[in-house]
Parts: sequence; structure tokens; C-alpha cells
Amino acid sequence: MADRVLLTGISGFLGGHVALKLLEAGYIVRGSVRNMHRADKVRQTLGRHGADLSRLEFVELDLLDDAGWDAAMADVRFLQHTASPFVLEQPADKMDLIRPAVEGTERALNAALRAGIERIVLTSSMAAIAYGHDADRAAPFTAADWTNLQGRDVNAYVESKTRAEQRAWEIVRGFGHETVLATINPSAILGPLLDEDPGTSALLIKRLLDGSVPALPRISFAVVDIRDVAEAHLRAMTDPAAGGQRFPMAERTLFMSEVSTILRNGVPERAGKLPRFAMPDWGVRLYGLFDKDVRGLINELGVVKRLDPAPAVALLGHPLVPAAQSILATARSLLEQRLV
Repeated sequence: MADRVLLTGISGFLGGHVALKLLEAGYIVRGSVRNMHRADKVRQTLGRHGADLSRLEFVELDLLDDAGWDAAMADVRFLQHTASPFVLEQPADKMDLIRPAVEGTERALNAALRAGIERIVLTSSMAAIAYGHDADRAAPFTAADWTNLQGRDVNAYVESKTRAEQRAWEIVRGFGHETVLATINPSAILGPLLDEDPGTSALLIKRLLDGSVPALPRISFAVVDIRDVAEAHLRAMTDPAAGGQRFPMAERTLFMSEVSTILRNGVPERAGKLPRFAMPDWGVRLYGLFDKDVRGLINELGVVKRLDPAPAVALLGHPLVPAAQSILATARSLLEQRLV
């Protein structure tokens, strides 16, 4: 009989891609949703992409509620914990992000360890690695690096991902089973959408394509492809050597001006909407006086954060998808779904 995997966050962008990888590999996937009303939509989406729905089942779980976690682990060999809040706009109360991220991790991992789960793969983030450090650092960040929560560029999302991953390692060490856990630490995840929901990661590409970004601030971000991240989740689950390891993932770090150029060349029909001119740093700072989300980017002006993806490349056994391909795949999906 096929092994069963509990996949939290199956309705998300990453969760859907991980589900497809697992089903393609022959696993039974027990996907968690916060409300069972979402199960039909997930089933339809995965079915359109060729998934064998006979091996797909659902369970209702809430990151902030103890109910159902132990039952959800019944007959499960592996846990893929991808569920965690992800936003672009920072909340007024940072605990609105931190509580579900940390408490959801506690509930998932404690239940998994009580059930004797063989391997836990946790979706973390480069946010748990590359923040709170010197702005002029040139060396790539590695799996040995941790975000300094007292740093100037730490917002609620960064803190939530850092605290959640730190708590995960504390829990497995407390059980004496550090090698049961592997974490995937991706940068901004781009690539083909599975449905008409762009999620959060694709919103920047959408805003560039629809003309809502008037000029280009001197902001950079690292990019990794959703297909590589989903495959890394599968391989970290089955590779014995992956236990106890962190896997930073980014193919390349690009400034917004470079992203705009990639889109202009690859999606010429939207070239007229794409911004061409740079926004001076002083303009960003001035605009930030009136927009709290822009204000949150001021510390990132001119800062370049790079990750060392060597462990992830070794895990996958092939190079990462080039960032330009990921960006254009996102753009084409947005156009196909008529989201721009």
C-alpha cells in the first residue's frame, strides 16, 4: 500500500505544487484545509493538472486550534508542513502573523512526533536566514546563518518565519530526534500558477504588468522557481541525508529594473504598461511618509541579499530553473488566467 503524507496548506500556491509532486510520485496525500468548503476547489485544480484524485483526501485543521491534529496523523508516514501566513502588507499587530506561524508549527510538529512520523519537511524561508545583518554584506547567506531579530530590517513576516523555524528545531531537539526534520528556505517563489488565485508571490509581477508600479525603486529580491521548491520538498522527505538540514533556495537576486527588462523582452504585448524609469531613493523615502508598506521597504534600498543554494542543488541533482524563466512563467500564467 502507498505511503500517506499529511500536507498542510494544500490550498496554497506552494502546497498545490507539492501535492502534485507527491501524487505523481505515488503517495496518498492527506491535505489539510482550514475549512472543508475549500476541498472541492483544491480537488478541481489538481485534477486539471492531471493528478490522480483517488489518492487525495482532506482533513480540516486550524493552526490556532488543537482540534484534529492527532487524528490527522493516523497512518501517516511523512509530514509536509507548508501552511503559514504570508502577506505583503504588514499587520498592525505583528502577533497576527507570529502566533499562527509559531503555534501552527508547534501543533504540527508535536502531533507528528507523538505519532512517530518518519520525516518532517517544514517550509521556512530566507526570511529566517538573511535579515538583521550588515546591509553591505557581499557574501551569500548559507544554511548556517540565522536572522538577527534585533536588526533594522526585521518586520512581522520576517520575525514570524524566524521564530517558527527556531521553534521547530527546539521541538525536535527536545524529542532527541533532530534528523527527523528538514527545512526548505526559499526566497521569493515564482513560476506557473495552478489556478486563477495569484497568491502573494505573483503580485509583484502582476503589478508590474498592469501598470500599477509607476517607477522602479532600487529594491532587489532573490527568486526561485516553484517547481524546484516543490521538488525539494519531495526529495528532502525521502533522502536520508537531508535529515537535520536546512536548504536555502534562490537562483538569482535581481533588482526591480532587471525584472522589468525581463518582462519587457519576454512579454512585449505588455511593454507599454511596464515602468521604465528609476525612482530615486529620496522619492521612495518621501512616498514612505504617506504609505506604511512603502515605508517598510526603505531599509532595503540598494541592499542585495544572496543565498548559497549549493545544498539544495545537490539535493535536487540538477541546476535551479533560471530566474528569468520563473518570472516569465509567472507572467504567462497571469495572462492566461486573465488576471492582467
